[in-house]
Amino acid sequence: MDREQREDLARRVLAFSHADQTEVLLVDREASLSRFTHDAIHQNVASADLSIAVRAIAEERTGVARTNVLDEASLRDVVARALAIARHAPADPEQPALPVGAPPPAPAEAFAEATARATPQLRAQICEDIFRAGEAGGLWAAGYAATERGGITVVNSNGARASFDGSDAAANVKMNGGDSSGFAEAYDTDVRRLDGTLLGAIAAGKARESAHPRDVEPGPWTVILEPAAFGELFSYIADHFSALSFDEGSSFLSDGLDRTYLGENVTITDDYAHPLAPGMPFDFEGFPTKRLALVEHGVARAVVTDNYWAHKLGRENTGHALPAPNASGPQARNLVVSAGSKNAAQLIAETKRGLLVTRFWYIRTVDQKKAIVTGMTRDGTFLIENGKLTGGVRNMRFNQSILEALCRCEFASELSRTGGYSYSVVVPAVKIENFTFSSGTGF
Repeated sequence: MDREQREDLARRVLAFSHADQTEVLLVDREASLSRFTHDAIHQNVASADLSIAVRAIAEERTGVARTNVLDEASLRDVVARALAIARHAPADPEQPALPVGAPPPAPAEAFAEATARATPQLRAQICEDIFRAGEAGGLWAAGYAATERGGITVVNSNGARASFDGSDAAANVKMNGGDSSGFAEAYDTDVRRLDGTLLGAIAAGKARESAHPRDVEPGPWTVILEPAAFGELFSYIADHFSALSFDEGSSFLSDGLDRTYLGENVTITDDYAHPLAPGMPFDFEGFPTKRLALVEHGVARAVVTDNYWAHKLGRENTGHALPAPNASGPQARNLVVSAGSKNAAQLIAETKRGLLVTRFWYIRTVDQKKAIVTGMTRDGTFLIENGKLTGGVRNMRFNQSILEALCRCEFASELSRTGGYSYSVVVPAVKIENFTFSSGTGF
């Protein structure tokens, strides 16, 4: 459906409701993925769905029901179910009126027609370009190429109306050798900017250069984390910026805003209009999303709110609601870490002895409030000696406070978008002193 069709349908559903307040959320999504291993696509899948969520509020009680069946009887039924759930829900005296706001225009680069119309053949070509990069060196590739488009519309009985159309594309490759591997990734709203040949070459180069890895001793190291590694690590403090975490005491920010928590070179923003990750200019309640400075030069300045948490805490609504109901509270959706002044090559050249880390995996939280995590290196870890990469090292396990790491870091000057199944962030490479590795591995 296009924007006008979604809004017409949402208004029609809204008219069926006799609740005190009603919200209708439409999500129209098409996603396709071509997954490969051993230089052959073994899975090609596509899905399309239009779901409708109705939130009914009656006498401080809230119910939410969903459907993806669009005949009139089903639409009337989903409204009736939402109201029935509300009548059986406990009352919440903190429940505010549904918000009204006029969202700004979406960033120009948020939607690309080429991505929305991408074919399996186009994704297969990206995969083939990746394969070629590893064939000459006797390497084999595993990974995927994916495209998606989505449309979101929110209307409510207080007069709010907001619509957004976006697209996204991604490619991810792990190039494998006999005793080493290398990784590369790319994300863009326009699939035409994904370069399979370049991704394959980067991953193949890392696999070749990290062959015959050596052991190094665990302990404190100077590390340079490439964006994929830093983004994975950084994602574990994303929920600390939620007003819910802030209020319940699980965030490092719970000790108070306008305090210094990180190094003075650390600035973190939430920016839906960043050119590397342009996104939705409103939240899942249809309220305009603010572009926020969360941390300025190490000083915490803000947490993100939605309508409920803004009302409960007496703060401004920053427009960061997730679809109702959710147990996570408002969330920062477009985190950006500001860049430094030196490029990544300079950071390496200025390192007498250290490790270059391509990516992390299997990160798990050890202490939530202190942001201590554990995890392992993966797919390209290199020894740095006298400013040069001198070969691969075996993977290592780390135990590290993210907050402490961000008090002794230096950022590279180039920003990249990186992500995973549950996050997307824009970050630079980063050099961190005294990063703690607890043990080595046999691979």
